[in-house]
Amino acid sequence: MTTVYERRTAPAVAPAARRSPAGAVLALLWAGAAAVVALWWADTGSVVGSAGWLTGAGRIAGLLCGYACAVLVGMMARVPLLERRVGSDRVARWHAMAGRYTICLLVAHITLILLGYAAQDRASLWHETVTVVLDYPDMLKATFGTLILFAVGITSARAVRRRTSYEFWYYVHLLTYAAVFLAFFHQLSLGNEFNGHAGATAAWYALYLGVAALVVWFRVLVPLRLNLRHRMRVESVHREAPGVYSVVVKGRRLDELGARAGQFFRWRFFGEGMGWTSTPYSLSAPPRRDLMRITVKALGDHSAAVSLLRPGTRVWAEGPYGSMTEDRQTSAKSLLIGAGVGITPLRALFETLPGEVTLLYRARTAEDLALGGELEAIARWRGAKVLYALNGPDGRRPSLSAQSLRATFPDLAGHDVYICGPHGFARELYEALRTAGVPDRRIHHESFEL
Repeated sequence: MTTVYERRTAPAVAPAARRSPAGAVLALLWAGAAAVVALWWADTGSVVGSAGWLTGAGRIAGLLCGYACAVLVGMMARVPLLERRVGSDRVARWHAMAGRYTICLLVAHITLILLGYAAQDRASLWHETVTVVLDYPDMLKATFGTLILFAVGITSARAVRRRTSYEFWYYVHLLTYAAVFLAFFHQLSLGNEFNGHAGATAAWYALYLGVAALVVWFRVLVPLRLNLRHRMRVESVHREAPGVYSVVVKGRRLDELGARAGQFFRWRFFGEGMGWTSTPYSLSAPPRRDLMRITVKALGDHSAAVSLLRPGTRVWAEGPYGSMTEDRQTSAKSLLIGAGVGITPLRALFETLPGEVTLLYRARTAEDLALGGELEAIARWRGAKVLYALNGPDGRRPSLSAQSLRATFPDLAGHDVYICGPHGFARELYEALRTAGVPDRRIHHESFEL
C-alpha cells in the first residue's frame, strides 16, 4: 500500500492565518535577561578599583550565563507552543544562537572572575584558578559541568558538525542536561545575589525547576503516553525513487494525535540498529485514522537503514511538531516549491491546502521524482498544477531566479509560497522570491538541518 491519501475537496478560500507568538516569546526572554541584570544591580553597591570592576563584570556574565543555560534547556523541551506555533526550525535557530551566547558568557565569567579574584588577592592567575576550583564550595562539580558545555559547544560548531555523525552529535548534545545540573549549585553557594536573599533564591529555583518540569513532561511523559496509547509498528516499506523509501506506520487511533499535513515527528525504529537515535521525518501524506507515512532519502546511516525495516518493527514517535501547515496561509493562492526529499511535507500539503495550489518540483532527472504518480493524481482530481524543474540533457540546472519565477507566475506576489529542500536551495530561493516581490510574511519554510 503506497498511496495513503484519501480524496477530499479543498475549500476555495484560504482561512485567516494564525499569528505567531514568536515576538511575545522573545520579548519575555529578553525581559528575563533584564531582570537578571536588575538582580545584580540591586545587590551591588559602589564598584571600586580594577578588581571590583572585573569581579562585578564577571558576576553579571555569570548570572546571564546561568539564565541562558535555563533558556537553552527550555528550548530543548519541545514545548508544543514553540514547536507548532513558532516553528521547530526557528526554535532551533534560537537555540543555536542562545548556545553561542552561553559559551561567550561562560568564557567571560570565568576570565573576569579569576582576574578579579587574582587582583584582589594579589596572587597569580594560575594559583587563583587552582584555589577556586579545589577550595570553593561546589566548584569542582561546576568545573566538570563547564568542560561538558565546552564539549557541546565545540561539537555544535558547523565545521565540526559536518565531520561527525548525527548520532555522535545527538548524544554529546544530551550531556547539556548533566552540565547544567553540575553547574547549578555553585551559583547559589557562591553568588552574592542569592546569599541571604530568600526571594532571589526562590526565583532561581523556580526558573530551573520549571524548566526541568517542562523537559520531564514533554520529553519523557508525553511521548511515553503517546506510544503506550497508540502502539505503532511498521506496516510496510516501499521504494519511491533511487535511494528514497516510504515507510507506512500503523497504530491505534492515530487521528487523535492531531497531526496535520506539513508537520513531522521524531522517529525511533527498534530495528536495524536504529533504536539509539530519534530523527525528524515529515509526514508525506495526510494521516489517516490508523496509518501515517513518511518518505526518507538515504543521506546518512540512520536514513539509509530505513529501507531495511521489516513489517512489524516497533516504532517510537514524538510529535507532531512543525508549523508549516495551512495555518500560515494568508492568500487563496499557494505555490509549493520542493527539491529532493523536501517534496515529502509538500506532497501532504498539496492534497490538503485550500484554494488554488500549484506545485513546482525540482529534481535532477525524471527518475529522481519521488511520489510523482501521487502528485499527478492529486493534481487531476483537485484541478491543480504540477510543474517540474529538471536538469537538461547536458546536466544544466534550470533557473529559479526572480525573473524566471515571475515569468512563470505573473501574480507571484499574491501567493503564499511554501519551500522545502536542502538548506542552500531554500536560501537561494528565498532571496529570489523576495527579489520577485513576495512579502516575507508569505514565504513559509522549515529547515530540518541540525
